[in-house]
Amino acid sequence: MKKYSSCRWRLYGWYAFWLSLVLLGGFLGAWQWDRANDKQAAASARDKAPALVDPQTLPTEGAELTLNGEYISEHTFFLDNRIVDGRLGVAVLTPFKDRFGQYWLIQRGFVETGTSRDSPSITTPQKQVSITGKWQQARDDGLLFGPNLEKERLQQISLTPWQGVLPDFRYQGWVHAQTGDGVFSEWWQANVMPASRHIAYAFQWWGLALVALITMWVGRRYLYSSQKHQGGHDDSH
Repeated sequence: MKKYSSCRWRLYGWYAFWLSLVLLGGFLGAWQWDRANDKQAAASARDKAPALVDPQTLPTEGAELTLNGEYISEHTFFLDNRIVDGRLGVAVLTPFKDRFGQYWLIQRGFVETGTSRDSPSITTPQKQVSITGKWQQARDDGLLFGPNLEKERLQQISLTPWQGVLPDFRYQGWVHAQTGDGVFSEWWQANVMPASRHIAYAFQWWGLALVALITMWVGRRYLYSSQKHQGGHDDSH
């Protein structure tokens, strides 16, 4: 009787293990499918984002902005460890005051530095300029190892280094400049995984769930036969 009970609990454990894999695969597949829908919606919104000149309302993600005003060069920082065509350097981050008195953070492009940790020598126009670039809303870019700011270099782009030094930026985000005076080599691209990749991941997880379900169904025959054999063996004694 004790051996029969042991077989029964082994059967329960078998179902619990494989059903958990089925549920996990189904859940993760649905999650990736939802992310694919979100990415498709975001890509559509970026494609439809308007071109704005000196906006006074919050731009949509990916909108093309043209700003007229002046750089505040004395408060320039550098985004560390950027690589363009195999060259190591930094991205130049300079506040900008537009003609309405609104403050923006401008990512001005890539400057090669090599392995030197000295701040690069750059030229910033000391006059009214017009620049055009893509708007990106501020977001958490993930883990940081150590402080974000070291002297004049940032590991991740952030508005924090200018807090308390300048008036508040008009909106939480920054402009990745593409053309205009004081703009360097373009390096930034929207880091967005295509929706098709998420769809592929969804089917991979659902495939795992299906394999787990088939394995559970086929394997139960062995457990049932083992249980019956054990029960018959016990009866013979």
